Amino acid sequence: MDRPTPKPQVRQQDPDTLRRLGGWLFRYRTSIPLPIALALLLIPAGSPPSSLSTSAAWVGVPVVVAGELVRFWAVHHIGTISRTRSERLGPLIDTGPFAFVRNPLYVGNILLWLGFALSARLLWLAPVIVVLLAFEYHAIVRWEETLLVTRLGDAYRRYMMRVPRWIPTVGRAVTEENDRSDHGAPHVFSWRETFYSERGTLIAIAVGYALLAVKTRWLQALGFGL
Repeated sequence: MDRPTPKPQVRQQDPDTLRRLGGWLFRYRTSIPLPIALALLLIPAGSPPSSLSTSAAWVGVPVVVAGELVRFWAVHHIGTISRTRSERLGPLIDTGPFAFVRNPLYVGNILLWLGFALSARLLWLAPVIVVLLAFEYHAIVRWEETLLVTRLGDAYRRYMMRVPRWIPTVGRAVTEENDRSDHGAPHVFSWRETFYSERGTLIAIAVGYALLAVKTRWLQALGFGL
């Protein structure tokens, strides 16, 4: 008697479109902001400069610094795993900024780009950038959370209940000991390791401001009155 031919297993597609988009954005998240960088470098700030735009240019610098400090603090606790574009996961981190908000690195990135938009004196573009990045990171986080719940289980579910996704809540930042026992004692990376991991971002910030300075001189030469 012939055995029935087994049906081929079909991998079920995630029905959540936003989550599927998040998985794609995660893999290409390094190159996706390039259009934003080109817009900041190629769009003129306008002429003549207003006092508001001039003030915004100076405000942009501390906003960039704040964004990088948030990133530094986060990388100090999570390490080089933050640089991977694969689905590799480290242990659950709920210390440092991760005790206040679940995605401090993405919050830092938004602050960085907001600061650059202000420094470029493109005030109308600043909220557009924030909205675009917020949508991109929200989709990525939806995908990441599904992966983390699958692999880390109840420990991550309790972490999600305790710590907000985007808006920090100081009163809920205390880590419960029963959650801490699920994944062992936290490891904090040295500042040297942190600096080494963040060297690419620091170089990008320096290059970004150098290019903005070149843009300003170039526009002045063209008579934009900057």
